[in-house]
Amino acid sequence: MTLTLTLNFWDVSATSPPRTDGHAPEPGRAAGVADHSNYRWIALSTVTLGTLMVFINQSIVLISLPDIFRGIRLNPLTPGNTGYMLWMLMGFMVVLAVLVVTLGRVGDMFGRVRIFNLGFAVFTVFSILLAVTWLTGAAGAIWLIVMRVGQGVGGAMLFANSSAIITDAFPPDKRGLGLGINNVAAVAGSFVGLVLGGLLAPVEWHLVFLISVPVGVLGTMWAYVKLEDRGVRTPARIDWLGNVTFAIGLILVLIGITYGLLPYGGHTMGWTSPVVMAEIFGGIAILVAFGIIETKVSHPMFRLSLFRIRAFSAGNGASFLASLSRGGLMFMLVIWLQGIWLPLHGYSFEQTPLWAGIYMIPLTVGLLLAGPVSGVLADRYGARPFATGGLLLVAATFVALILLPVDFPYFGFAALIFFNSIGMGMFIAPNQTGIMNSLPASQRGAGAGMAGTFNSSAQVLSIGIFFTLMILGLAATLPSALFHGLTAQGVSPAVATRVSHLPPVGSLFAAFLGYNPMQTLLGPAELAHLSPATAHYLTSRSFFPHLIAPAFSQGLTEAFSFAAAVCVLGAVASLLRGGKYHYVEDEPPGADRSGTARGDDGKIPAQEAVAETEPLLVD
Repeated sequence: MTLTLTLNFWDVSATSPPRTDGHAPEPGRAAGVADHSNYRWIALSTVTLGTLMVFINQSIVLISLPDIFRGIRLNPLTPGNTGYMLWMLMGFMVVLAVLVVTLGRVGDMFGRVRIFNLGFAVFTVFSILLAVTWLTGAAGAIWLIVMRVGQGVGGAMLFANSSAIITDAFPPDKRGLGLGINNVAAVAGSFVGLVLGGLLAPVEWHLVFLISVPVGVLGTMWAYVKLEDRGVRTPARIDWLGNVTFAIGLILVLIGITYGLLPYGGHTMGWTSPVVMAEIFGGIAILVAFGIIETKVSHPMFRLSLFRIRAFSAGNGASFLASLSRGGLMFMLVIWLQGIWLPLHGYSFEQTPLWAGIYMIPLTVGLLLAGPVSGVLADRYGARPFATGGLLLVAATFVALILLPVDFPYFGFAALIFFNSIGMGMFIAPNQTGIMNSLPASQRGAGAGMAGTFNSSAQVLSIGIFFTLMILGLAATLPSALFHGLTAQGVSPAVATRVSHLPPVGSLFAAFLGYNPMQTLLGPAELAHLSPATAHYLTSRSFFPHLIAPAFSQGLTEAFSFAAAVCVLGAVASLLRGGKYHYVEDEPPGADRSGTARGDDGKIPAQEAVAETEPLLVD
């Protein structure tokens, strides 16, 4: 018996109804291309609102964690509670990474707008459940984590179909602008969330979740009324075996990365833990099995055949590498500002979360400027020059950040993160435009979901890599600096030895959460045994920042060197994408699958027409 799945959500008819046989629409309207009406701007504004909401909520918790944990009366730095903090940070991103490709494929089958609209509703419901949290302690933390996972499911529904809906609504020569605005909203939302969290959480931590509710309610109604399903649907059976193996494999890998950041036994990190190793290598083995399965089933969820399109495969390779460099950047900058720079410049540790978000505003401004402009230029000249040049600029800014003093002049820091975001803006919009233009209309949801999976998975992996490199750098010199710094102030050698042997991750998380690190490390009992003057100095705004600065600089050098290297590799991948390319629905199988340059009319120049590879398989 063949098991099929039918979704009976709402349906909004388009001006020209989508075909359900996988073929192009009627003559006079290209597959997935909107007419020249105002609908494209309605679609763009609605989708961008959903995208912005998702990514604001991804980062708003990041800066609000101190107030959230105080609100539920739980100390996240207690060893038994650290896992709650990690899942509050990572759970949302893990769900996005795991579900986005599946939901993009489901959008191809049952309608992208249907899945997008449902995502708005799901996201709103779980935002309400988060906002009404009444539990405290471990029960409160578990409730928040579970509701965040549910919120992530709604976010994945929105994110998986956003690029495909915009691509369906815009004509080929205008997609760069639309995708540029939407993708800039995604990245900029991550930084807007920092400022919003810093403003709202100190007032009332429930507001961090409540702020999404009116936006979600209005967005759900607006999307239901205004969005039209203009894409090509591809009826198919659900690839259950592929979905299950992909989800299990990716979840195991991402959980292993998450717990690898925690201490294990006498080690500063958990990478030697048998459980962590089993999760990572077991997950990789299951993902290999998933890849084999996808070559055998008739309707795969992960369309490996799309990688025969050079523009698609090179664009995703570049996106994965760019996300590896970008995912952990925000965490490093937040710790740099909160743990060292802001305290040295007169801010109390409790004030640093808000001000860290404010001082990182240049990282958003550059994206807002470069994203739409580079998207428009990519429509005219193709993605390759802007995406490649953008990643090279980002690599140069990482090298410059390494050379910046830990106690930097703010103008220099602001200029570097501004140009870093300019480079990322130059890359993100053209690269996504190149990916979406390379896809058949019937596969845009699946292709966008695959691109989203690479992006989201790389960001979680990036956080693990950045934290690992930073902690290894701290472990090399911080214990000695702590021991000598504490004993020089009259702390007993026994206490100094105990504190200096604590895992460096505790100091990082304390600074990251806006706690006073020395107050956390020493504890009230030990501070009470010291003279008031000594205790005041040890917990002052200058002692810990000066103490950690050399070790932090070493860790930062390793993390940013890695980021610069993967950006250069990403630029190479981008360079290999080929010239300007638009997939044309009526071209014969096997024609122009290698990324052959096309003119503005979508035709292959005569001298390029011989560039062919094996056919693209489409269900």
